[in-house]
Amino acid sequence: MTTERLSLLQVHAHPDDEASKGAGTTAKYAAEGVHNVLVCCTGGEAGDILNPAVEHPGSPEAMYELRMAELRESVRVLGYASLQLLGYRDSGMPDSEENARPDNFANAPLDEAVGRLVKIIRAERPQVIITYREDRSFYPHPDHIRVHEISLPAFDLAGDPEAYPDAGAPWQPLKLYYVSWSIARVKALHEAYLSRGEESVYASWFERGFDKDRTDDFTTLIDVGDFLAKRRASLLAHRTQVDPEGHWMRLPDDVVRDVFPWEEYTLARSLVDNNVPEGEYEDDLFAGVRERVQQQ
Repeated sequence: MTTERLSLLQVHAHPDDEASKGAGTTAKYAAEGVHNVLVCCTGGEAGDILNPAVEHPGSPEAMYELRMAELRESVRVLGYASLQLLGYRDSGMPDSEENARPDNFANAPLDEAVGRLVKIIRAERPQVIITYREDRSFYPHPDHIRVHEISLPAFDLAGDPEAYPDAGAPWQPLKLYYVSWSIARVKALHEAYLSRGEESVYASWFERGFDKDRTDDFTTLIDVGDFLAKRRASLLAHRTQVDPEGHWMRLPDDVVRDVFPWEEYTLARSLVDNNVPEGEYEDDLFAGVRERVQQQ
């Protein structure tokens, strides 16, 4: 019998990103007993208050504490077994005052940030890692770009015994995925709003060119239809960022389940054979991994 557990590690930029990207997947695998790990790279200090019912706490330090409390509740709802903070300050948007600070994530030495992530990977021993693709056109937030920049080298270097020798025993993850929203998903939800006579929150996405100069290159669809309530609850845990009465929350889960019950991933790196027929989607992030773990 193997002593190795299945483990999934996700790297996100800010508190609330874990709720808007891959939350249903987290809840699904938590229900299966998978060890879920969240790496949150910043404290969200530079975030705005997007819920009119919430007042700004008055300082970046108080904002950090408030967003950490929200994050802990979201983590509880989704079933994360481990919350790891990379320890950097929110970088804000380009040309902002926050973006110029030397202690923010985007301005941190790349080698240092990679080393912090390597240390977490070695401690948590995930077979699968989820991170962001590089997106400098539609949403070029410096922290999201930095997540991409540290995740790929950390995937490789975590298993290299000569890299970061003080960061723990080497551990080589087996698969790395990008999480993002497909054109198909956004169009399906957009049409669902319109069919209900609602103003579509995604109209501005198309105005900003979401469906331009990109293709749906997704390799993996995870059915999260049974976990949409947890996804919603994790979003609502972030009261500073989500207005429960706002348009983002006005599409019922049963409608979402009917029009697009999946979360989408692109397999960027794999050291295992997934055994997925050409032209078909994976339906399990651990495809090819479960067999290897069982054989150990």
